[in-house]
Amino acid sequence: MASTFSTDLSLELVATGEKAGLWGSITNTNLQLLQTASSGYVEVTLSTGTTTLSLADGDATANGKHLYIKLTGTLSGNASLAMPASTTGGNANRVFFVEDGTTRGLASDSFTVTLLTTGQSAGTQVPLPEGATALVYSRGSVPATSLGMLQKGFTTVTAASKTAYTAVNGDQIGVDTVANIVTITLPASPATGDEVTIMDVSASNGFGTNKCIVARNSQPIQGGTSNLDLTANNQCVTLIYTNATKGWQIKTNSTS
Repeated sequence: MASTFSTDLSLELVATGEKAGLWGSITNTNLQLLQTASSGYVEVTLSTGTTTLSLADGDATANGKHLYIKLTGTLSGNASLAMPASTTGGNANRVFFVEDGTTRGLASDSFTVTLLTTGQSAGTQVPLPEGATALVYSRGSVPATSLGMLQKGFTTVTAASKTAYTAVNGDQIGVDTVANIVTITLPASPATGDEVTIMDVSASNGFGTNKCIVARNSQPIQGGTSNLDLTANNQCVTLIYTNATKGWQIKTNSTS
């Protein structure tokens, strides 16, 4: 009977009486795979579209088997990182960290990065805020990638080059409105507990001169149907999504 491979990491499982003289190399490869899964670091370059990680059989260098994955590259469109839903051994489950180190150029807005399991529908994928690091869990049987924990990042929107930005859950956005009014659009399909922070980082003047418009994106803001205008210098507001009736509630609103 030939070797088989395990599900999550595709470790080679040698059958009794097989692979004579090869046990040493196979065992060492399996140990390297376990090391990669427990402490491995790899960088993956994104550009546009979906980049699928590898869980290749018996491959200790396969990028999908690393514990910590740093995303790099300059985006030319919206990008996704996909964990395979299965290996030759069956459904694959993976727990791993993803750090965003991409450059998300685009004059009018910013390109997005989402995390998913192969076959997962677009509406349930995990958005990765700019500069954030996420602990995620990929379940091949569903298939779905779910957010475990999020270390928030920070992104700056400067009106001299960009006057609009679409936020995702976990965004912390510094807005410079010295040159123009800026519109920050809230996520279109938020989940309860989603949070966005927007703050004035203008070198001079600020929201008191050129306001920041918080566009509700079809969801209520404090139960109302109007966008939120931030008009005070040094203002910082955090919004948290509650439900379809109240929508986004203002968690904090400071001007000092």
